[in-house]
Amino acid sequence: MFLIRFIKSFYFATRFYIAVAALLVLCIVAYFLPGLYPIAVIGATAIPILIGVDIVLLWIRPKGFHAVRGTLDKLSNGDLNPIEITLENKYPYPVFVTVVDELPVQFQARDLKFYAYLNPFASKKLTYQVRPVKRGQYVFGAVNVFVATMLGMLRRRYQFGHDHEVPVYPSYIQMRRFELLAISHRLTEVGIKKIRRLGHNMEFDQIKDYVSGDDPRTVNWKATARRGRLMVNTYQDEKSQQVYNVIDMGRNMKMPFEGMTLLDYAINASLVISNIAMLKYDKAGLITFSNRIHAALPADRKGMQMYNIMELLYSAKTGFLESDYGRLYATLKRTVSQRSLVILYTNFETLSSAQRQMTYLRRIAKDHLLVVVFFENTELRNFLDTKPNTVQEIYYQTIAEKFTYEKKLIVKELEKSGIHAVYTAPENLTVNTINKYLELKARGLI
Repeated sequence: MFLIRFIKSFYFATRFYIAVAALLVLCIVAYFLPGLYPIAVIGATAIPILIGVDIVLLWIRPKGFHAVRGTLDKLSNGDLNPIEITLENKYPYPVFVTVVDELPVQFQARDLKFYAYLNPFASKKLTYQVRPVKRGQYVFGAVNVFVATMLGMLRRRYQFGHDHEVPVYPSYIQMRRFELLAISHRLTEVGIKKIRRLGHNMEFDQIKDYVSGDDPRTVNWKATARRGRLMVNTYQDEKSQQVYNVIDMGRNMKMPFEGMTLLDYAINASLVISNIAMLKYDKAGLITFSNRIHAALPADRKGMQMYNIMELLYSAKTGFLESDYGRLYATLKRTVSQRSLVILYTNFETLSSAQRQMTYLRRIAKDHLLVVVFFENTELRNFLDTKPNTVQEIYYQTIAEKFTYEKKLIVKELEKSGIHAVYTAPENLTVNTINKYLELKARGLI
């Protein structure tokens, strides 16, 4: 049993091959220069001795080295997630180590390698980051550690942490980041606009210092005179409004952008919007659909609501069929009786594709405040920014300009029907959608 384990963990190091190659060259040269023959004999004797010493040093302890991989309980989709490997040298002498971590197959990476030097009985931490672009189960393989002594003739392989499963959830890191910024009133740092309130209800909240963007009509002149600086009254927002994130999971959401599908961008944004809405004391709900209704979670702001939303979003997948907007309208009509903010994440590539669904969108907009969020094709935009060099490239740019123009016509068509539109690049989706939500809330439309 020991012999089998020994053979599986036994590896010649680079220094061994260099020494053998040098010995062969020396032997060849010694054939022509006999004076070098004794040196070749010494070298041929020293190499096996060094190998024997290395075997004793590396295998004298059954567990001479230890390593453990530390990951989060779940990874965040589309974000950089830290992975930590803790190394512990249990030998009474320094060692050189090469660490090869077996990443999940989804990353398609087989060259993740680290080098380290550890003193006797010392420990060290290695940290790297991974960015998953698909939700689901990710299986990490073994942490392979190749240990070598100062002699460097052999390496002993240790393996730790086989088949470690970690689920990848929608971007909860992004959700927490926006949550912290909202609580600390620092959303402007990530591009969220400070929107002036066009009106307010009569429920008084507090008196605070005036900041740029506050409504001058809310200045409290008595408090200003007492304090010697401008003070304004603040009023509470209308609470307990329903906000539904409706996600189209049809084939038009399978388009990729920087490794992630448009569906994943919509899922990450809807998670953030739901959390922000609940921080604003609104109720958050979720509907996912394609050719059928996949999930319909009623709007609420109970303690488990964000957990339920995250679990539904975790299992959401795109299909290859065209989405049924008639079924979506029927579901909203049947299940959502109160006028609500409905944020629909979809993607229209042509004006005709939007016009086919316009009847249902108008019907939804009659009962609810509808915001249609669809995506700018950034590759077309970048292509249009390049200077054409041939007639063929001019032709291609003309076609690309036509598609880009049709996207702008879709926005006009939606606004003409009383439907709010957010036309955004995928990377700006979350910020632009939050801005639209806060704008509608400031205008008192929800």
